[in-house]
Formats: sequence, structure tokens, C-alpha cells
Amino acid sequence: MSVEDQLSEPEIARPTRSLAAVTARLLVSGGPFEMETATVNGVAVRVWKHAPAHMRAIVESSLEHGQTPALVYGEERLTHARFYALTAALARRLADDYGVAKGDRVAIAMRNYPEWVVAFFAATSIGAIAVPLNSWWSGPELEFGLTDSGAKVLVADGERIERLSEALGRLEVSLIGVRTEELPEGARDWEAVLGAVDADARLPEADLAPDEPCTLFYTSGTTGRPKGAIGSHRNLASNIVSGSYSRFRSLMRLGLEMEEVQAYIDALGPAVVLCVLPLFHATGAQTVMLPTLANGGTLVLMYKWDPDEALRLVERERVTAITAVPAMISQMTASPRLGEFDLGSLMVLGSGGAPAAPALVSRTRRSMHEMLLGQGYGLTECSATATVNGGSDYLLRPESAGLPVATVDVKVVDPEERELPPGEVGEVWIKGPGVVHGYWRRPDATAATFTDGWLRTGDLGRLDEEGFLYIVDRATDMIIRGGENVYCAEVEAAVHEHPAVGEVAVVGVPDEVYGEEVGAVVRLLPGRELTEAELVDFLKPRIAGYKIPSHVRIVTEDLPRNAAGKLLKKRLKREYGWAGAEG
Repeated sequence: MSVEDQLSEPEIARPTRSLAAVTARLLVSGGPFEMETATVNGVAVRVWKHAPAHMRAIVESSLEHGQTPALVYGEERLTHARFYALTAALARRLADDYGVAKGDRVAIAMRNYPEWVVAFFAATSIGAIAVPLNSWWSGPELEFGLTDSGAKVLVADGERIERLSEALGRLEVSLIGVRTEELPEGARDWEAVLGAVDADARLPEADLAPDEPCTLFYTSGTTGRPKGAIGSHRNLASNIVSGSYSRFRSLMRLGLEMEEVQAYIDALGPAVVLCVLPLFHATGAQTVMLPTLANGGTLVLMYKWDPDEALRLVERERVTAITAVPAMISQMTASPRLGEFDLGSLMVLGSGGAPAAPALVSRTRRSMHEMLLGQGYGLTECSATATVNGGSDYLLRPESAGLPVATVDVKVVDPEERELPPGEVGEVWIKGPGVVHGYWRRPDATAATFTDGWLRTGDLGRLDEEGFLYIVDRATDMIIRGGENVYCAEVEAAVHEHPAVGEVAVVGVPDEVYGEEVGAVVRLLPGRELTEAELVDFLKPRIAGYKIPSHVRIVTEDLPRNAAGKLLKKRLKREYGWAGAEG
């Protein structure tokens, strides 16, 4: 089969209704997507009028969904009623036994167990601040998170407790152990803390407000020590309405009316969502977990990522939606076992956490084209969601991060902070109800990143005439070759078009003549072959000559990524001797 045949794909249904017309139909007074203006930290911000006021309201809504499954983990199943009862019981224990009060920090360090979800909502429903810690962190890194946040209570599984074994003696934190047989002195087991949980358990009283802090999500820390982003109840709850708004917008672009979309969603019933992303990451917790549970759906948890296990769970649990990082989607679609499973229930496949190459969209459509595909763009600092590209808009503009949701403003500025017109590349700034309240105990970093309600993302991008955002690179990743700017994301997208390529990382390689040359590490799909010369020939008609990598490494092992799915480019540069003076 020729490259051209492999790159062919089904025809795309084009939008029949303009964005302006769809927006006018959606943003009506009294409707589910009505907006109002709120003053947040002294700045006027458009907000969703009907978003849940706080995390407690989301927990309370579980009582409305009764016996519908809320959490599935292996053979374990918790209904929404049982999830509420466990959350209420733990919230009361935190308050009564551990003295946790509004503003106290409760850290969570474990795999994606059901206990993670219960602990998160128990803490936030009584006004405490949940601190999800990266379960990939080493012992010293976990100790940093606990010390930096000043956590009063730590809920952790056996693996994290073992990593912290040398530090626990010097940490002033009460430990609750999850799924572990051994506990250090003074710690208590999860079951012992909860005790017998009655079906009529209720949350203890708490007076919460939308703009009070409820989370500290730590940044991935690819450039220095992680910073805790202070998220409010409003920050997180906005994602619930934004996700629904984006879904309506995509379907109404095809000519449907609001009532028809709502009837379609009602007929489908509660969503069954496979959670393949870590819950300690903003995408996993805020765009996957929160909307699923708030809307009465079922969250299916995995012990660890495995593409074939994910496909098996789609079939077994009749999963209707998955949001994954692009590398996971690539692994699923490339699995030799893809055809063994019934994936007929899967209607939505979204990409988040890292940019998806346009070629991956085409590859996914060829193997799983009956689904609604999409991707979102956001950062921990804007509570995961700022723009969304879905449905036909995504298929027609797969290189775009999409349109801002209605409550979000996006602008592109030059180094002097002047707003640039459509088409010009600059730093992307974001304003909206998801922008967090700064960094925990880091006033200098807060001042450098947040300005009058705007978040300076550090990403380079451009807007087109219709308002679609295109992310071209991280400002720190851009390569300057002989005075010419080379955007890594553009080169990666071109390399990814080759049907043999599974992953690619493009980095700058120090050069005495040009300052930097373009380097690429390419992972092949299983069973495929590709030489450096063949790749260069493939790229010549696609990108300018100065953008074509002059240093290429072709590998078969997965490229290193952090838990958020971001490529660890500094590690790759060190491994291949491309680091230069930066080490």
C-alpha cells in the first residue's frame, strides 16, 4: 500500500451553521449556558451562571443518581449513593478525628484508586484544600510537596508510603493508609478511619463560597521545582459547564437545535468514561473526573495504563468516552489486537494534556471513525480547559487547539505585551473563570505569571480570523537556526504524517555555525521500518529545508514522558549528547 493510500481517510461532514449563529442560540437568558459577570480577585470575569457553586454541591448531587454506578475499579463497583456515603463518612472523620478545618491541606498520593476520588471530595466538601501529589514522584519529591503545602493529613497507598518511609518521622502530617498491609507507627488504615458506613451518612455542615481555595495542583515541574496552583471551587466547577457547552457547540454546528442535542444526550443516558489519565493531573481530575460524576456518569478506573486493557474495558464496561494524551491514542489505534474488541459503545475520543499531531487524527479516523473526535487546550493554571476543538471543526482544522469556550478570552501578544492581529505569532494569554488565584507561597512567580486576571501561558500561538487558536510551540522550545525561527510542533506534525511514525520529539541541537540545528528522535510503530534518508525525502515537499532535521535518531522504545504526557525533551537531549552548555 502506498503512503498516499495509507493517508486517505473518510469524507468530513462540514458545518452547516456559522459560529455566530450557534453562539447566539447557546447563550440565551434562562438557558443552561447563561453567563453573568463576577468580580474575582478584583477583576470582572464572565462566569457560568448555572455552574455548581462548589465541590460540596457536586457530592450532594450524587444522591440524585442513587443506584447508577459512580466508580468502577476491577471487580469493585460503587453506586452514586455509596460514593456519597463514603465521602460523607470520611469528611466527618477528617473534621472530627483529625481537626481538619476550612483552609487546611489534605494531601492525596496514590494510584487511581476509588479512595483517591472519595478523599478528594471529602476534603473539598468541608472547605479543606485537596493537594493531589504526583504518584510518579520519588520520596524526596513527595516530601517537598507535603512540606511546601503544609499538609495536615496525607491519604496514601502502600507504594507512596514506602517511598516516604525515611521522611515520615520528620513530617508533621497524619497518615491514612490505603490498600496496604504495613503502616508506620501512628498511621491508621482507611477502613479503620471510616468504620461502619451507614447508608444514611450525611456530610458535616460547611459554609463554602465559589472563590474560596479548594485545590493545590502542582505544575509538572519540567522547568524547575513544581509550583502549587491555587484552584478555587469556581475554577474547577467551570469545567463542568464548559465541557457541556463545547459538546453542544460541536453538534449544533452541524445544524441541530439545542432541544435536539439535549434529547440525543438524554436518550444516550449517563456517560461511562474510562479514566486513563492520572487523577493528580488537572486533565484527569478536572476534565474527566469532575464532569463525569457531576452529570451522574460512571468513572472506570485503571490500575495502570495498558492499551489492550483499555480496549478490553471499553468492551466490558460499554465505555462511551475516553480522554487521553496523544501517545495513548496512538498506542490504542496501533494495537494489533484492536479488531478483537467490540468498541461500538465508544462515541467520544478526546485528546488532552499534550498537543496531538494532525496525522494522529487521520490515523484514528481510519481505524475508529464512527466517533466524535476532539481535543482541548489548557494548563494547570487555567484549570485544564480554555479552548476546545471538536466534531467537524476538529477534522477540518486538526492542527488547531480550537475555540475558547464562551466564558474565556484568549489573546496573542508580542514581547511588549501589545495584542497582535490574527495570523501573527506571539505569547498566548488567557482570561476566564478557570484562571487560578496564583501560586502557593510564591508571590514572585505569581506576579510574573498573572496580570490583571490574565494568565501568561508561555506558549507561542496565533489566532485565525474566526478565533481558532493554533499553538505553535512552547516559548522555551523554539529553535532559532541561523536567525530563522523553527517551531518544534510544526516539524513534529510533519514527521508524524509518515505512516511508520508512532512518536516524535523535535529539539534544538547546538551548532557552531547556525547556533542551533534541528534534531528529531523518532519512535516507529511496531513492525514498521524507516531510515533517516527516507524520512528526509518524505519531509522535503512538506516543510522548508531549514526546518528538516539534520540530526535524526530512530528508535523502537517509547519516548520519555512525564505523568501529564509531556515529552521530556531535556532528558532526550542529554541521552543523545545534544544538550550542549545547558547540560
